[in-house]
Amino acid sequence: MSAEGSKIPKSYSEDSEGSSLWRDAWIRLRANRLATLSLFFFIFIAILTIIGPEIITTSYEEQNLNNTFDKPGIKHPFGTDNLGRDLFARVLHGGRISLAVGFLATAVSLIIGVAYGMSSGYLGGKTDALMMRIVDILYSLPFTIFVILLMVLFGRNFILLFIAIGAVEWLTMARITRGQTLGLKRAEFIEAARALGYPHTRILVRHILPNLLGPVIVYATLTVPAVMLLEAVLSFLGLGVQAPMSSWGSLIKEGSEKMDIAPWLIFFPGLFFSLTLLALNFLGDGLRDALDPKSAKD
Repeated sequence: MSAEGSKIPKSYSEDSEGSSLWRDAWIRLRANRLATLSLFFFIFIAILTIIGPEIITTSYEEQNLNNTFDKPGIKHPFGTDNLGRDLFARVLHGGRISLAVGFLATAVSLIIGVAYGMSSGYLGGKTDALMMRIVDILYSLPFTIFVILLMVLFGRNFILLFIAIGAVEWLTMARITRGQTLGLKRAEFIEAARALGYPHTRILVRHILPNLLGPVIVYATLTVPAVMLLEAVLSFLGLGVQAPMSSWGSLIKEGSEKMDIAPWLIFFPGLFFSLTLLALNFLGDGLRDALDPKSAKD
């Protein structure tokens, strides 16, 4: 065979090179215009809430009783509250707190849920049955009441808010991870790893966990808005972040109490909160479609 005949056609090498689940998923995600728009909108909101409070000159806690309930204008784009505090600064700072609660509490729930579900599914048998019955018992407890009990017992600490919410949001992730692990542990590459004498910890971390990243990422994007909603509920119950700090939930609570005389107090934080939740939900749906193995065949 000649040297020219042994060469691989250029088109073949380009098509076969670099093809992976993540690359294909990114291509499908970009094809979903609503999910892509939601992704860029969320990035914009995240940058705005992180950098915005550092750029504007007005502090979120600065009071001026001479400017109470000022309507939105040039000086105060979102108006002021009953203490003369600039609502624009408070909305930006509140977004920083809400997103921090959402992501950090989701991280806590994922760490607990993935470790628990993966261990349960891999061990199987009576151990799996016992661990899942514990999850069923915890499912029967009202989540909100459980968070309230944790915060009453250990104090209303800002950091504890992450842990308390994350501690009740891991159950669904544990079930999802457990179901995926039950299927993966019977795969040929897992059997080969066992035959080679790899320890269970290495099999879980190096072989099973990477194959769980798709469902984990999808569920994480759907957990963040759920956690932010739960924080808003706690704010309405008086168990959210404490003054002078603010979150979108606490700002909506404050605005609802004065919406008859200053409707902008609930409109602007509610608008930011609603649009962010919509963007995260659309992004989660887009990621679910992009990472679904069945859609990859279409």
